[in-house]
Amino acid sequence: MKSNNFFKNNWFMLTMVLGMVAGAITGWLWPGATALEPLGTIFINMMFCVVVPMVFFSISSAIANMVSAKKAGKVMGTTVVTFLCTAAIAAVIMYVIVRIINIVPTGFEAIETAEATEISVPTLIVNFFTKPDFTELFSRRAILPLIVAAILFGFGVQMSGGKDTMTAKLLADINGCLMKTMRIITYYAPIGFFGFFASLVATFGPSLIGAYGKTVIIYYVVAFVYMFAFAPIYANFGGGKGAAKVMWKHLFQPAAVSFGTCSSVATIPTNMEACEDTGVSKDVSEIVIPLGATMHMDGSAMSAIIKVAFLFSLFGQDFNTGRAILAIIVAVFSSVAMSGIPGGGGTGELVLCSIFFPEQIGLALPIAWALGDLVDPPATMVNAAMDYVSTYIVSKYVDGKDWLQKQLAKGKK
Repeated sequence: MKSNNFFKNNWFMLTMVLGMVAGAITGWLWPGATALEPLGTIFINMMFCVVVPMVFFSISSAIANMVSAKKAGKVMGTTVVTFLCTAAIAAVIMYVIVRIINIVPTGFEAIETAEATEISVPTLIVNFFTKPDFTELFSRRAILPLIVAAILFGFGVQMSGGKDTMTAKLLADINGCLMKTMRIITYYAPIGFFGFFASLVATFGPSLIGAYGKTVIIYYVVAFVYMFAFAPIYANFGGGKGAAKVMWKHLFQPAAVSFGTCSSVATIPTNMEACEDTGVSKDVSEIVIPLGATMHMDGSAMSAIIKVAFLFSLFGQDFNTGRAILAIIVAVFSSVAMSGIPGGGGTGELVLCSIFFPEQIGLALPIAWALGDLVDPPATMVNAAMDYVSTYIVSKYVDGKDWLQKQLAKGKK
């Protein structure tokens, strides 16, 4: 009976893992598995068609339906501070690792140079937070500007009457319908994961055991160790005694989805569901999770550090303390709005290379891109998993230290 309940309660995660493993084996044994990429692309495209508007409606609805604008501001402020602190910790950990281990293998041959695109910092900032046309907001390439618009609109509804307005009720209703639509799409997930991983392994298999192998292995190990070591620490800090045990019951599903899709944004519905099952209030989850999908970058911060360290070692430069501090700051901020898009770290990598390797950018950029593709799955996994864990910390400061114990007590009744 217990066995049947286990499969009934965990069928989604089990089928996703099965799809990933079967896809990886297929890609390893059959080089032509790159032809299966459309199976994964179909799933990701369907997810984005629903998730992008969901980001807008979940955030604007959460703010519009809160008791007060003051509480919304408290949730957002606590969320941003939490994100910055955990991302900085992750970056520092990776810096310590790469200082201990030489990550560039002997005899490494750099790949061919590529022409780099000029980047303007003012233009980058403008594009991060705004778009010139309303229609451009509803795009997966404009998630952060969309979030800014959702926040402004949510506070606008608050100023017009808040949860008592018809607009607030409409926002909540649309958000609920989008969540149900997402649940339908997830039934296709195992097939999508199979195609995605078959194509990924068939394409990058040689690189995984070639020149980049050592660096990739180090990153995968550190990413998993970081998640398994720090997730329970953060959970207990935010939820108190017993929080880690509750967290482990819900963490693996969003971790598996993010690892399989390489997209924090595509993991929003799964993270929302995990928060609901945990007992995190919607006031918290509907702001923290969408914001986290584009602003919480523990995995991306670690990958930025390892890319910079790889390039410093390759070019025979010293990755000293001063440069390390700058690299950590850039790692935390440069990936904003990039972690939610599969392979979306390209702009962040361009920022890193333009700051640290302006003279060698034609060579440094394609190397960083190649490393970014190879470490994208575990980086996104850490990003999304820590989004869920961050709701524990935010809940502590918004709903009280005993918020989780109250939810557990309700469950026993």
